[in-house]
Amino acid sequence: MLISNTFSPVYVNLFSTLQLSSLPVHSCIPVDHLLTVSLFSFAFCLALSCSLSVPLSCACCRCLMHIPAADSTPASLKVPSHSPYLLIGGGTASFAAARSIRARDPGARVLIVTDEPDLPYMRPPLSKELWFSDDPSVTETLRFKQWNGKERSIYFQPPSFYINSEELASAENGGVAVLTGKKVVHMDVRGNKVKLDDDTEISYDKCLIATGGVPRNLQVIERAGEEVMKKTTLFRKIEDFKSLDNVSRNAKSITIIGGGFLGSELACALGRRCKTTRQSGLEVIQMFPEKGNMGKVLPEYLSNWTTEKVKREGVKVIAEALVKSVTCKDDKLEIHLKDGRLVKTDHIVAAVGLEPNVDLAKSAGLEVDSDFGGYRVNAELQARSNIWVAGDAACFYDIRLGRRRVEHHDHAVVSGRLAGENMTGASKPYWHQSMFWSDLGPDVGYEAIGIVDSSLPTVGVFAKATAKDTPKAATEKSGTGIRSESETEDTATSPVASVTPLPPVAHKDDYGKGVIFYLRDKVVVGIILWNVFNRMPIARKIIKDGEEHADLNEVAKLFNIHED
Repeated sequence: MLISNTFSPVYVNLFSTLQLSSLPVHSCIPVDHLLTVSLFSFAFCLALSCSLSVPLSCACCRCLMHIPAADSTPASLKVPSHSPYLLIGGGTASFAAARSIRARDPGARVLIVTDEPDLPYMRPPLSKELWFSDDPSVTETLRFKQWNGKERSIYFQPPSFYINSEELASAENGGVAVLTGKKVVHMDVRGNKVKLDDDTEISYDKCLIATGGVPRNLQVIERAGEEVMKKTTLFRKIEDFKSLDNVSRNAKSITIIGGGFLGSELACALGRRCKTTRQSGLEVIQMFPEKGNMGKVLPEYLSNWTTEKVKREGVKVIAEALVKSVTCKDDKLEIHLKDGRLVKTDHIVAAVGLEPNVDLAKSAGLEVDSDFGGYRVNAELQARSNIWVAGDAACFYDIRLGRRRVEHHDHAVVSGRLAGENMTGASKPYWHQSMFWSDLGPDVGYEAIGIVDSSLPTVGVFAKATAKDTPKAATEKSGTGIRSESETEDTATSPVASVTPLPPVAHKDDYGKGVIFYLRDKVVVGIILWNVFNRMPIARKIIKDGEEHADLNEVAKLFNIHED
């Protein structure tokens, strides 16, 4: 056994004029729909496609056209003047709320308004599995193979799941409609209505704000001018994935600034792609101000180990890197560090965090938390009597850990689902301890819960890993690559510790698998399961109980990390 203690710091619906009401506006149009179109209709579409120099293509979630969001709505489309349930934002939280509302109120009419040109989709694969696809058309299909080999789309549902927004008011059984490429710019809370960026107004009975966040940028990059900004990616959306994929196939060097979850995942993904494909000429650099990778989250010894893992993926790591300035010279970016070092690169990915999108706070008169950002909500995720907030933009009170704001997929799913239930009258408090996960390729992954901050005291208990202790093996067991889907519903009432004695680890620096406990006032407030999977309910219960533990080695037995 190894015990470590640290106190370290557009879609255009081409067929709308043909009155194909079965094909929703703003959606991808697959081949099987095309085959039902008459020869005349197909010829019409082909001619239109040619006139616009856009090739016809098809597959699940492929699109016939993708033009800027501003042009994504045909002139004939009428925005609904009223929606009983209005969801602002088209991300995970919003989609989870829509499904929840429909589950409790089968005839509900739900309108999702999103400024993105895409239907609701999951974000995690954008920085994970999509990069490991061997499909050359992955940027069009947006389908990926999970570590277990199963294939799925990043879209939560196919276009057929949604109804046309024009039909929302008249649909006999209600439904969910998505208005893409539209942004809510003003909220009239007293009048129960919102204004869109085209001055259209929509009234509502109940409203959810699930606006997510906006990627932060470094001020030195923002001040550097247009040339530098053109060669910088702020990674968040589908269009960012497509853009960076294109850059990676043409650039000789990409530098990722940021040592957190996103930066590390992208670094490993790009590094491994270079090693396993013909793109061996691409240099991938990751720089961050901390001493090691994931330095703000992992204890120092594990951060150092992870840094070496990232290097083995083909990434050049530059630690303790504080960016002083960025300039563009001879079509190359020059990153000047405060210690005098100079890094030349073709493209920068700034992965330095997320800023919650609270643009509507002023017009809506909603309170923004001064410490954590995001809209302050009560235990039922309410900001006002008929306004709820979920996902990244919500600052909620955790009865065990205090006021918090969480930026992870599981939280978006569960908070969105609960907000949807409460919008239909459930009046349930948010007590869920959300988890999050990160993979450094198919062989190393971790899941975490609670407050995981490397400045807190930590205790780590590790064991030797086996072939089944990998993200790939975990997905084979659970059947999903979105691991929170298999972890969220499970509960642990009385976990039974293994009676197997804890054997010593053969090598002191062998962090094959283990559990890291984060302490505050001698109470466990955070847990990382390092290459340990399907044990999250146990971790959730430990934090929920909030008890002091005299010997965390005994607590570690609950996770059975020494079982083969």
